[in-house]
Amino acid sequence: MCGICGKLIFDREASVSPALIRSMAASIQHRGPDDDGYYVSGPIGLGFRRLSIIDLNTGHQPLSNEDGSVWITFNGEIYNYQELRTFLLAKGHVFKTDTDTEVIVHLYEEFGEGCVDKLRGMFGFAIWDNRQQVLFLARDRVGIKPLYYYLTDKELLFASEIKAILADPQVKPAVQPAMIDRFLTFKYLAGSETLFRNIQKLPAGSYMIVRRNKAEIKQYWDLSFAAHSPLSLPDATAQLSTLLEETVRLHMISDVPVGFLLSGGMDSTALLSIATGMTDRKLSSFTVGFSEPGVVDERPYAKLAARQFGTEHHEITVTAADFQQFLPKYVWHMEEPVCEPPAVALYYVSRAAKESVKVLISGEGGDEAFGGYQTYRSLLWLERLKTALGPFKGVASRTLASLNQFLKAPLLTKYGPLLRLPSNYGGLSNPYMSRNRGGEGLYTEGFRSGLNRECTVAGLKEHSQNAPTDDRVNRMLYIDTKTWLVDDLLLKADKMTMANSIELRVPFLDHKVLEFAASLPGSYKVRGLTTKYIAKKAFRQRVPEEIVNRKKVGFPVPYESWLRKDLREWVADVLLDRKTIERGYFEKKSIEGLIDRNAKSGGYSKDVFSLVALELWHRVFLEAPAVPSMGHPIDYSYQRAD
Repeated sequence: MCGICGKLIFDREASVSPALIRSMAASIQHRGPDDDGYYVSGPIGLGFRRLSIIDLNTGHQPLSNEDGSVWITFNGEIYNYQELRTFLLAKGHVFKTDTDTEVIVHLYEEFGEGCVDKLRGMFGFAIWDNRQQVLFLARDRVGIKPLYYYLTDKELLFASEIKAILADPQVKPAVQPAMIDRFLTFKYLAGSETLFRNIQKLPAGSYMIVRRNKAEIKQYWDLSFAAHSPLSLPDATAQLSTLLEETVRLHMISDVPVGFLLSGGMDSTALLSIATGMTDRKLSSFTVGFSEPGVVDERPYAKLAARQFGTEHHEITVTAADFQQFLPKYVWHMEEPVCEPPAVALYYVSRAAKESVKVLISGEGGDEAFGGYQTYRSLLWLERLKTALGPFKGVASRTLASLNQFLKAPLLTKYGPLLRLPSNYGGLSNPYMSRNRGGEGLYTEGFRSGLNRECTVAGLKEHSQNAPTDDRVNRMLYIDTKTWLVDDLLLKADKMTMANSIELRVPFLDHKVLEFAASLPGSYKVRGLTTKYIAKKAFRQRVPEEIVNRKKVGFPVPYESWLRKDLREWVADVLLDRKTIERGYFEKKSIEGLIDRNAKSGGYSKDVFSLVALELWHRVFLEAPAVPSMGHPIDYSYQRAD
């Protein structure tokens, strides 16, 4: 696991500055504190920061083939690299290391762009082919590893994190206003755009070929729900168990200690149960709790799992003060505004894990693979209700809305308006589910007049159009895997763990597991009132009954209470200071009203958190005098507006 960066100048007579590549790599040192490396030759420069996980002694990058004509800088893990290495040795390729990185180099020599089809793992890499004068960038199928780029008619810059691109003084950070509305609608940025003008994400499952001054992006993989498996439910359950044993075994490959993030839920506990029988090492496990009374505490369930499987267990507690203190760093590490308060807890627990391990395994992705969110069940029943109501669904929606003025029921607030809308939404990533309370009602007239709602939903609309239409559960899973998962959850997972120089592995997002899950009918995943139906059948013999049967609560970070009480004054100082208002996005009175309503009755904390994250993003990335570094203090205490 590493951080990569580089620059290609299209003028072949020009030369990349070695000092620039070093500066780019230095900005992401946290991704790889163990080693650094550089390759600069005329118009191309590649940089690398290493977190040593496999082949600790000979894994230096950038790395080349035998004659030095092909160079690579690589971030990630290839779990089938040993099998691929055997194949390549039989083909006559000569290896000088035992790394998965070198496997990719020789695969590229053998298959060209098709090398990505052979890889099983998570990755973002760049290959410079000096013979053809071609730069090849690729990102893993699901988007576990990030890869950003900045493209003009003169040059291309790329990196694992945006801050490395901003290290080039020719790149002037500027906001892309249309993305503000997209963020406040979805609470993350669905699609390839970022909040930075001209800086984009290479889409998951895609690669970019740069020849001369032309860049072409091609999609090499997509999740297909086209044909359902003929497997019976018992056979599918048995096959799922076998497949997960295989992927956990591959994810356990490491030359450094491996630990487990325990959420107290079924997915992480199941993975731990499988891994326990695959190693003689005593495994470590980690979980986090909160000081706020009345919050569901995951720690007893995590402790139950740790006790049953014999791990060396560690717990930490996060307070409101911890939460506030980290928020500027949260924005700096995330780089893209995301309303993901659990990311703060993930940062602290991975920081604690750093004392014991370099690799953590998480249950992330199990819900998207097997239909674990209660939202899927709710929307499935909503569709049935809409069918039953027929032409009266609009009347029913308006009646529920009137009734809800008195009831103030969260479920009616969330789902009532959907009765009269077409069935083109996913489970969590739905452009119509958000009433955009944190944005549209707060905008100034000048800012609102420049927005285009079609642009706002474009990041999701493409995937909605490609989603399967014959199975509502699978349709929701497809959209969320292509949007919410990659642009929110995986972004959080990568940035918060790498902030502490920790590699996070996610076995449920092995593409073979996802493809198998996609081959199953939706009824194997959501059945009646039961979510994640087949996974529960597969894990019931492995996981304690108390964990399998407990109600899903997500990651219960008490940020709503903190923003309403402990941090209310701080929130007001951030959102109502003069510079915030002078940006021209929001009306001051509307911001004041939002903060007051949230403090009195709740229900608006996601909107408040999103606005705070957006404002801190401006301060960190647009107002800092140079490339922002959290090693240098930044002043967040602006003059409060009168």
